Amino acid sequence: MHYLRLIRSFIDVAFQNALAYRINFWVSLLHSILDLGTGILALMVLFSQVEAIRGWTLPATLALLGTYLLLGALRRLFIGPSLEALAGMDGEIWVGTFDFTLLRPVNVQFLASVRTWQPLAVLDLLLGAVVLLTASLRLGRALALVQVLYFIVTLLAAVAILYALLLAFSALVFWSPGLLFTWLFNALFQMARYPVGLYPGWLRLVLTWVVPVGVMTTVPAQALAGGLSLGMLLGSLGLAGGLFCGASLLFRTGLRRYASASS
Repeated sequence: MHYLRLIRSFIDVAFQNALAYRINFWVSLLHSILDLGTGILALMVLFSQVEAIRGWTLPATLALLGTYLLLGALRRLFIGPSLEALAGMDGEIWVGTFDFTLLRPVNVQFLASVRTWQPLAVLDLLLGAVVLLTASLRLGRALALVQVLYFIVTLLAAVAILYALLLAFSALVFWSPGLLFTWLFNALFQMARYPVGLYPGWLRLVLTWVVPVGVMTTVPAQALAGGLSLGMLLGSLGLAGGLFCGASLLFRTGLRRYASASS
């Protein structure tokens, strides 16, 4: 309950800051609509030529796009702003203000992961939900309960994978404080808006096993379309658990390298 109260306090402060600059709402809304529009336009152009690409139809690909938008929104909502504050030339590790985080009587990884929120990212969450609903209606049949359950479970696994990857990239700043390693993740994450099976073999390998951003969107979309096996479901859960534990270990290892600004 203590951690939930802390999260609520962080959200309250974030909303107060957002309300102080209301023009940002309209800018964020325009950005979200443009991002959604370009994604859907690209799919419409692509599927105007063919009915399916390597087994992926337009409704299934829309489900993948909706999942991508949801994950991107969650990243912008709190995961990204919190962890990216550690890195860069003005980041907390470089300037030494990370000392204040270490002094708080709460788990360091928790505090570094949820302290900064961007409430306007909720707009992207809503747009992603609309795309997913549209994809579900276009699938042409009523979704079975097992499909919905598989989708929810794999979506939660995708969120865990997203957090683990961002945590791992952010932890690298303890070895090189001035660099923003999440820039590399940004480029790879853009590729998650399309099915991983559409990429060449070597790139598919990278997006599945090295930096598995493709798994985060492809697997939930397959679950919603009814093409996910139990083995793939268990595999995504195992991958999420392994990455989370590995990223947490890397973060704790990096913490031991941190030199306080007062030392």
